[in-house]
Amino acid sequence: MESKRRPARLLLIEDNPGDIILTKRAFKEAQLENDLIVASSGEEGLKALRQEGPYAFQPPPDLILLDLNLPQMNGKDVLQAIKADPVLKSIPVVILSSSRAEQDVVNVYALHSNGYIAKPATLEGFKSMVQKIEAFWFTLNVFPEDEEATS
Repeated sequence: MESKRRPARLLLIEDNPGDIILTKRAFKEAQLENDLIVASSGEEGLKALRQEGPYAFQPPPDLILLDLNLPQMNGKDVLQAIKADPVLKSIPVVILSSSRAEQDVVNVYALHSNGYIAKPATLEGFKSMVQKIEAFWFTLNVFPEDEEATS
């Protein structure tokens, strides 16, 4: 008998209000049942991951969507902090950036990013992106079972 899967847990680290709205709308309209948490800065994203402050009881995400162009602490710095942390480093991080520069792609893979997606410009593009994220990360990809899933 197949057990009901829990909602996918995602952390979006993004400072652009328009991109946050498009991403939220695309995930809301997707068939993927999800809990999408938004952090509007790199510092806030790390607090969410470390379960600090208002995120104290927030479970860790299954997937992090990380913008590169963040104020103060940029996405590369956030990625580096995540991958240097023994507790966080196993959480997949996919860069979601408006940059299509080859050097940005090379740099984030050198920092152990798990993927790089160029941000779509339209709601339809965001919907398509979300469907592809769901198809790969939450259908084809196999995650280790967590305590919640096994109880």
